[in-house]
Amino acid sequence: MTKVVVSNLNAKKNRGAKGVSLKRVRDSDGVLKTVRTLDGGSQSFTEDLRYVFGRNVAKAREDNKKIIGVTDVVPPKG
Repeated sequence: MTKVVVSNLNAKKNRGAKGVSLKRVRDSDGVLKTVRTLDGGSQSFTEDLRYVFGRNVAKAREDNKKIIGVTDVVPPKG
């Protein structure tokens, strides 16, 4: 049986948590960075915090993979 779904394809989907806002800013070197800010008064603060933490961990693993080829090892300092 086929299920028909009618939806607006141009509508933005909520990618992430409700109390998290995303901003793209430039650092002192002019490189674009993504900054996530939490709403402290949000009803879903714990879920929002978990979402932001998970995104930070995913980014750190991605950076580690680029640097040393392994996702879960701390790169040596130096």
